Amino acid sequence: MGQELREAFFGLPQEVKFCKKCVMSNQRPASAVEFKHTKDSKKVTLNFDDEGICDACRTGEQKDSINWGMREEELLKLLDKYRSKDGSYDCLVPGSGGKDSAYQAHVLKYKYGMNPLTCTWPPILYTEYGYQNWKNWIDSGFDNISFNRNGQVMKLLTKLSIENLYHPFQTFMLGQKNLAPKIASRYGIKLIFYGENEAEYGNPIADNNTSLRDKSYYSFNNLDEIYLGGVSIRELKEKYNVSQNDLMSFLPADAKELEKSEIEVHYLGYYLKWTPQEVYYYAVENTGFKARPFRTQGTYSKYNSIDDKIDDLHYYTTFIKFGIGRATYDASQEIRNKHLTREDGIALVNKFDGEFPDRYFNEVMEYLDIDPDYFKTKLTDKFRSPHLWGKDELGNWQLRHTVSKNGLDD
Repeated sequence: MGQELREAFFGLPQEVKFCKKCVMSNQRPASAVEFKHTKDSKKVTLNFDDEGICDACRTGEQKDSINWGMREEELLKLLDKYRSKDGSYDCLVPGSGGKDSAYQAHVLKYKYGMNPLTCTWPPILYTEYGYQNWKNWIDSGFDNISFNRNGQVMKLLTKLSIENLYHPFQTFMLGQKNLAPKIASRYGIKLIFYGENEAEYGNPIADNNTSLRDKSYYSFNNLDEIYLGGVSIRELKEKYNVSQNDLMSFLPADAKELEKSEIEVHYLGYYLKWTPQEVYYYAVENTGFKARPFRTQGTYSKYNSIDDKIDDLHYYTTFIKFGIGRATYDASQEIRNKHLTREDGIALVNKFDGEFPDRYFNEVMEYLDIDPDYFKTKLTDKFRSPHLWGKDELGNWQLRHTVSKNGLDD
């Protein structure tokens, strides 16, 4: 039977569907679109084919038929094109020292003989083990630029992102994404490497080779079109007394500068078969990466996205807004890599998705000057989309549809 049509927030599909291969739903927003600066950016979500399989799973299936030897030959040609002859930096690897960026930089330098510069947009609130992983990464043999932006402005924009968008990481993601082309341009580096191709997650950025001049979210021509934390640049200046200079580190590079840069973005996961667990083991062995000393709240894993104390809260907000928690993200990835069955994934999602992240919660609220009770009740309920959430007979919020088929309306 079809689902009753109720109002869907954020431009999400009204009918909730789950992939028949993994545990992800069609409510998952494409992160590349979430990064858009404008207030009215249209939400794009994960696409499903006629057989009910999501784009991310279809991309995962293609890995088995790829000739990885030929892909590595492509990589060697690319690296030879940009390889420096005088020992200067010839590629840029943005990252935090987590397993992915640690693997990327180490492989590029020690296997392929490149001279990478690494750059870091630091977490809002470092975890102790996240900071140690960053130090271990640098100590394993890399130059690094860690850009410590204006803390007062970062705090304000993070608070606005939570209050206006229920998105603790929106401003952080923008700054993180915009830093790399600025650093590359300043140092005359023409090649930027990220890890997994975003198509791995069903995002609509599937091209491996992309000129920054073609990336709309890397540049701007009109400040009036840009919103940070759901607030226009003009309002930030007039209402919050923030100068344009204070905002520059969060904004994309100037379009004219990028037009001259000829910088290319590539995904190492396009050239080398990327398996997260194997990447983790490589980072542990070669860069001193260490997992969390305890299970991450909201999921069953210990080593994904552990640098920032706000990480856990971010995934909780995705559960509220999209009905998709951290266990859904982790289990879907492991199903695609054949480390879990779908039945295992469903059980893990049923057990851990939506677990409230109380370990760092009060510290985060105090840092941002947000009332904890206000966040838990009024603010959270404000962002529950009616097509996803309803109340049971006892007045408790419950998802209408779940992958376990035990939702309020299943």
